[in-house]
Amino acid sequence: MDRKRNFTTSSGLRIKEIYLPDDTQSINYSKDIGMPGEFPFTRGIHRSMYRSKLWTMRQYAGYAGAQESNRRYRYLLNQGQTGLSIAFDLPTQMGLDSDHPQAAGEVGKVGVAIDSLEDMQVLFEGIPLDQVSTSMTINATAAILLALYLAVAKKRGIAAHHLSGTVQNDLLKEYIARGTYIYPPEASLRITTDIFSFCRQHLPKWNTISISGYHIREAGATAVQEVAFTLANGITYVERALAAGLPVDEFAQRISFFFDVHNNLLEEVAKFRAARRLWARIMRDRFGARDPRAMMLRFHAQTAGCSLTAQQPQVNVVRVTVQALAAVLGGAQSLHTNSRDEALALPTAEAALLALRTQQVLAYESGVADAVDPLAGSYMLESLTNEIEAGAKIYWERIEALGGVLKAIESGYIQKEIHQAAYNYQKKVESGEETVIGLNTFKMEEGQAIPVLTVDPNLEEEQVARVQRLKQNRNQEAVQQSLRAITDRARSGENLMPVILDAVEAYATVGEIADAMRVVFGEYREVVF
Repeated sequence: MDRKRNFTTSSGLRIKEIYLPDDTQSINYSKDIGMPGEFPFTRGIHRSMYRSKLWTMRQYAGYAGAQESNRRYRYLLNQGQTGLSIAFDLPTQMGLDSDHPQAAGEVGKVGVAIDSLEDMQVLFEGIPLDQVSTSMTINATAAILLALYLAVAKKRGIAAHHLSGTVQNDLLKEYIARGTYIYPPEASLRITTDIFSFCRQHLPKWNTISISGYHIREAGATAVQEVAFTLANGITYVERALAAGLPVDEFAQRISFFFDVHNNLLEEVAKFRAARRLWARIMRDRFGARDPRAMMLRFHAQTAGCSLTAQQPQVNVVRVTVQALAAVLGGAQSLHTNSRDEALALPTAEAALLALRTQQVLAYESGVADAVDPLAGSYMLESLTNEIEAGAKIYWERIEALGGVLKAIESGYIQKEIHQAAYNYQKKVESGEETVIGLNTFKMEEGQAIPVLTVDPNLEEEQVARVQRLKQNRNQEAVQQSLRAITDRARSGENLMPVILDAVEAYATVGEIADAMRVVFGEYREVVF
């Protein structure tokens, strides 16, 4: 197979034949790189990084009903996983109960079905919530699921200040790349800042948002676009929090990020370094943060689902290993490694275990966690870091010229940029310019058969029956009173979290609570560009 003539990264950045000291001549070491744990945090947010504490191994999981998902979580924890990451099904994400007509066929398919406090109690049965951190990938209904989590802890006698974890709570990227929104952007941002305010008072160890570049990258964005659009969204959230009267040095400490990790190892490492440096300067210079902890970009990484192939799925193990290595060398705080079978179905227990073992081999056998930022000083890496940073700034200038992120979303600018990048990549794959092993080169006539997970279709019927029983047997007056309080609070502009917590404790369902806010906020309808 001939080598290509033009060498570029997956984002189109040109790769030189050889890098020399002149390629880093513009870098001021103390200003641009510095020491680990010190501004601008290019080399990592902690001085000793993984020498003192490894990243959190947080495998994203959830399917079918609460009982089945609970078994998977306990299995992974018993195998050495160090944090939970909850995947919810589409009806839960969209604020629809399992018995809603639009939920038919989707219950428990891409995540676990959660309709009420009853389900949430089963989901976390036997799991010590005050000892294990929990990340919940939920956005439009983030306030409701956070309230459900708090209610479970309260029933067990666990104080809120002992809980640690993250709620994704990033609606801007839903309008950009993913689509699981309910309310218009302004209403969504209001709920987001309500969560900020509530957690500041009651959950000091909770990350109130995970600003997600992952879904932006999965939609086809380049590494440069992922950094640019993700941090632009972050700027918008900070602006809204400040407008709500929250002090930057407090709430910014609980902001976290979520990035994708692709195959181009050095570009991905450079991406993380550039993102940290950019965010530190944004928080200090634009928003006046003074506490170093408010300037740190802390991030969770997940290997690239869009890089996995249904052809020769065993090769996905190699891809995931390279991507996980990039996340570790890039200084991730927590990591999910995809399973080999995810281009075909939800992971089997065996595949999920192998994905976890991949992290454990990197952590305990490879030696890459023994030194802090071991790739620093590479002429190529430092040059790529500068190029990604410069490219992100160009996008910010364009977004600012349009009037900010919301205007850029409303005009379709960000979406169009991502769509064009996705189209360009697909053309390269189809022409063979971009190599994908097993898909457009080194193909095999016979496929590799591997076991795949199937979700019992009867589980949907059982979940529907479960939520209907709950609705019949609870205190209806208490439920209706709590739902009216939510609608009233949505109109008044007061913080929604306390009344949502009251509602989940009265066993109001996710769909009913979402509907109580729909009365005031309405629903968002995407404009097709």
